[in-house]
Amino acid sequence: MDEHQPATTTLPQREPTLRIVAMPSDCSYTGDVFGGWIMAQVDVAGSIPALHRARGRVATVAVNSFLFKQPLFMGDVVSFYAHIVKVGNTSITVNVEVYAQRDPVKPTCIKVTEATLTYVAVDDDRKPRVVPPG
Repeated sequence: MDEHQPATTTLPQREPTLRIVAMPSDCSYTGDVFGGWIMAQVDVAGSIPALHRARGRVATVAVNSFLFKQPLFMGDVVSFYAHIVKVGNTSITVNVEVYAQRDPVKPTCIKVTEATLTYVAVDDDRKPRVVPPG
């Protein structure tokens, strides 16, 4: 393996929370996917287990960590795996791992991003509310 090539891996052995293909409108003129697009998709993926656990509306209150490990390219099949790591009184913290599958001729899979976000459960008036028991 070339020292400049990222290490290949396999997808986690569970269904992804979200899967999408990076399209030309998601990229710069050089074909690299915008970091902001990835961040938006991570937020969507992270909110899914949070809203199910909260049994209702949630709002993002913090991006605790966000690490871009490798670039993402147009045409990559991007899989987001989100799982809850902590439940507080009104908050839910979620870890999201992002993998890219590319090159159907010589298929490769690499981990491109990992992030931790915190959501707060909110009521109809968008005020914090207690997360129901598990």
